[in-house]
Amino acid sequence: MTQVPQRPLVPDNTLITKTPEEGRSLAVMLARNSIHAMQGELETLKAGRAQYAHDPHGLIAASHVIAVEFATVAAANNYWR
Repeated sequence: MTQVPQRPLVPDNTLITKTPEEGRSLAVMLARNSIHAMQGELETLKAGRAQYAHDPHGLIAASHVIAVEFATVAAANNYWR
């Protein structure tokens, strides 16, 4: 099995971003890194994608994970005030 390259779960060890747009991008990256950390086998990861890519409940769940990550980043940035 091919292993997904492991990346730091928090890039550069910070959640601080300059803008909300950068924060949203970081939230997506954090969610992806978490999935890769939990499912480290590339073939299994790719095989599962076909199952959830067209499943509205799975897509909503993935969106929720990103929203939670974004809320965390926003709070760390004092909501960019």
